Amino acid sequence: MQNDYGFGKTVALEFDRAVARVTEELGRQGFGVLTEIDVQATMKKKIDQDMPPYWILGACNPRFASRAIAAEPSIGNLLPCNVVVRADAQGTVHVEMMDPQAVMGLVGRDEVRPIAAEVRTLLQQALDAV
Repeated sequence: MQNDYGFGKTVALEFDRAVARVTEELGRQGFGVLTEIDVQATMKKKIDQDMPPYWILGACNPRFASRAIAAEPSIGNLLPCNVVVRADAQGTVHVEMMDPQAVMGLVGRDEVRPIAAEVRTLLQQALDAV
């Protein structure tokens, strides 16, 4: 999976195990998961819509977040890095990550570009390890 704003892959793991592995691997790269949104449960509760499992994890690496905020105080509108773990209708599990280079490119500040590139590398390493 690759598009203009993210990257990811299909994994041969059960959904819950994929969420756990992604969280572990993000931790190994210095990211904490600040938020966990169970989209499946939210859709069921709010609009009575059934859907396959779908979680959004809000991942943050404080060292890089601090640098980004120092360079551009309003950048918090683009943080944290979202990581999606989802199952499709057939039960296949996918892990997808926001591409910080694409998102931080919206800022248009040269001092943010290397930060985004470093974060992208760490996210890719976490994804590769899942």
